[in-house]
Amino acid sequence: MADLTATIAGIVSPNPFWLASAPPTNTYGQVARAFDHGWGGAVWKTIGQPIVNVYSRYGGLDSGTQKLIGLNNIELITDRPIEDNIKEMALVKKRYPKHTLIASLMVETNRDAWHEIVKRTQGETGCDGFELNFGCPHGMSERGMGAAVGQVPEYCQQITEWVKEVSTIPVIVKLTPNVGDILYPARAAKRANADAVSLINTINSLIGVDLDLMAPLPNVKGKGSHGGYCGPAVKPIALNMISAIATDDQAGSLPISGIGGVSTWRDAAEFIALGCDNVQVCTAVMHYGFRIVEDMIEGLSNWMDEKGYKTLADFKGKAAPTVTKWENLSLNHFTRASIDHDKCIGCELCYVACEDGAHQALKLVQKNGRRLVEVKEDMCVGCNLCSLVCPVPDCITMKHIPNGAPDVSWKEFSAGKGTLAERPQHYVDVSTQTEAEAAARSDGTTT
Repeated sequence: MADLTATIAGIVSPNPFWLASAPPTNTYGQVARAFDHGWGGAVWKTIGQPIVNVYSRYGGLDSGTQKLIGLNNIELITDRPIEDNIKEMALVKKRYPKHTLIASLMVETNRDAWHEIVKRTQGETGCDGFELNFGCPHGMSERGMGAAVGQVPEYCQQITEWVKEVSTIPVIVKLTPNVGDILYPARAAKRANADAVSLINTINSLIGVDLDLMAPLPNVKGKGSHGGYCGPAVKPIALNMISAIATDDQAGSLPISGIGGVSTWRDAAEFIALGCDNVQVCTAVMHYGFRIVEDMIEGLSNWMDEKGYKTLADFKGKAAPTVTKWENLSLNHFTRASIDHDKCIGCELCYVACEDGAHQALKLVQKNGRRLVEVKEDMCVGCNLCSLVCPVPDCITMKHIPNGAPDVSWKEFSAGKGTLAERPQHYVDVSTQTEAEAAARSDGTTT
């Protein structure tokens, strides 16, 4: 059986699944219950200067019948007294010594304030590490904390250095995605000798508008504010930023705790394959509860057994080298859609999507008393759209079309190195169509 033991910056957890710093890690009862269900670690909800939260804090984004593909929140850091948090953190660590407990911190940009909270927390809780919250995009950023720090590499570096002056345990810097280039704050954390980074924090967002009240959602007495966006919908953004750091010459050696839309074991495997040492989860727990980790552990373990991976290190970062710039992709690698008519249910979504939104490379034909969609082989550019909208698994697949030409990238071609294979026509010159051909095309009876 696969060994799921995860290590980041010297911190060892029984598995790579941590709870992110958020409402699910706000109390002893929640974290203890999570550990009982199998979570490997937890980052305590950020403690710091006393705050007061508003009522009505969350807004959700749905897609059809799928609830909460995205979650927006305007909640701040913990509103519980620091004393209560520290006492409960110490109790968690005492009763669950083999599980990882990380203290998330956020105070004003003042060296003495950071020294004080670091010394007190590490001295009284027994926590395994710190996570510096440089990511919160609302409420705290207006006070010069959270994303207001993470968006300025110099501040990010300075505060991390202050913490490292007094911390005797690993320091993880939590980065904000609300920047033009994630590499600048990541490199700043590296210069400050951070032990690891975690990302992404939530993304600046306005989740929607109540058209009856004419006010943003969520609203507080008829008014709203931008908040932090998270959930499954932000996963692609997280993967992009993680891959950028993992492949960077300057920041690439930093261990990474991956955050952003992790809901299943497969999500976790993707994050680890791009270079993460573990993953953190929030929205999925807020949606489905702590027990989802049981499926995550079982799913990841079974997949690793199937692939022959004995430890997480066996596939960590394995996908990272395949992420490159567009200019390095092969221009001579051709693919074409292939439709399995035995699996086709006749919904014709692929035809509509291709005809109206892509390359007009599909046609409707009548065969054996059945209307079918077929591929126009001379026009298909292999864009994948038809396979993405098809509701039937493996009904439409993309097949490699050999053309005998050696690979050549745009970078090489523009430098005069290599030639392009002959391209399919890819479009119809409507100026040459007869009226009958145009009419047949417009009513979907093209043959």
